Amino acid sequence: MKFTFTEKKMDSSEELRAYAVKKISKLDRFFKNEGEAFVTFSIERGRHKAEITIHNNGVYYRASEVTNDMYASVDSGVAAIERQIRRNKTKLEKKLREGAVEKEPLPAYEPPIEDEAEEFKIVRSKRFSIKPMSPEEAILQMNLLGHEFFVFKNMDAEDAFSVVYKRKQGGYGLICDDGLNAD
Repeated sequence: MKFTFTEKKMDSSEELRAYAVKKISKLDRFFKNEGEAFVTFSIERGRHKAEITIHNNGVYYRASEVTNDMYASVDSGVAAIERQIRRNKTKLEKKLREGAVEKEPLPAYEPPIEDEAEEFKIVRSKRFSIKPMSPEEAILQMNLLGHEFFVFKNMDAEDAFSVVYKRKQGGYGLICDDGLNAD
């Protein structure tokens, strides 16, 4: 597994990094392919926070734990990801198809620069490949990430760009591109 460490408002020791590598590497037994682990250590108001994100075969697993000890935060984060994997193992096995992430991602859309764009300040930008999946698989992925919405290509609607989201009244919503051009 490839590791990337980030520190916010602190400096982590080599022992802490080695400990995190040792603990997170134990999750490799759940994966066929080599994955990536992104670990962020931070201290907020005297509390030690460890955020662990694992990316493997197009699926993200994320846990964020806050305790009084960074080592305990790492342990809790690994345990939380292991619970996610075990809880969703059968769903993931059914939904994930071999070779689903081997396709080339589409180039990202870059909007034209306008004078009025100064009103809207983008403070964070992410790029990722969007893979075809069913709405159920997208909901599963959204829940694994702990997000409120998830963008995907809807394989049930001829790979139309779609968004699933959590509704405040409970349940989920689906927004799907109708495929019509607005010329």
